[in-house]
Amino acid sequence: MNGTTWGLVVATFAACFVEMVEATTIVMAMGFTRGWRSALAGTAAALAALSLVTVAAGYALATWLPESAVQLVVGGLLLVFGMQWLRKAILRSSGRKSVHDEDAIYREEVAAAEAAERRDHGLDVFAFMVSFKGVFLEGLEVVFIVITFGLSAGDVPVAAAENALKYGVGLLLATFGTFWAVEGVGIFRAGHESVEWPGQDLAILGLLLAWWLLSRVFIRVLRRSADREAVPVR
Repeated sequence: MNGTTWGLVVATFAACFVEMVEATTIVMAMGFTRGWRSALAGTAAALAALSLVTVAAGYALATWLPESAVQLVVGGLLLVFGMQWLRKAILRSSGRKSVHDEDAIYREEVAAAEAAERRDHGLDVFAFMVSFKGVFLEGLEVVFIVITFGLSAGDVPVAAAENALKYGVGLLLATFGTFWAVEGVGIFRAGHESVEWPGQDLAILGLLLAWWLLSRVFIRVLRRSADREAVPVR
């Protein structure tokens, strides 16, 4: 595999890992509080639904759209997810947003589970639905990332630690998203041929550097703004 493919693999793995941790927190809270039977049933149902979405969406994109249109869709999706992850990472790095705390989220889920009405027999609907929603929503983001990376791979040769991981994934998603979205603009040209970047794959490194520099500027500006707001008025 070349460097571009390794970048796809690393970004996909990191995204899956982060979302898996967040989904596992919800399922564990339901399992320990309400019982594992309903929690695991909700998890299994969500995984089955995600499998269907993956097959259907992947087949539709790969079969019904021309290459340049796929690149435009892929790039757009990656830009959406990349900017979302980058925004959160930048806000947390600048002190504008609290660091993601899985322990606090676990306690909130446990408190909600304990307060909900219980059923003595049969399936615990609350545990089932919360587990299903948590796994499905977290997994849905991974599904679109995996689909977009998978379609393009053949065409394109602890709390602080978690935020750093999301920051890195956000940079990669935004980079590849920009790369493929611009290539996909070719769908509007005669012949629908993809737009070629100067330097081809080397342009990815330039885009990655540009996104990194832009994110550092935002972090620096927001951090200074937060520091000024924290200074008491005399």
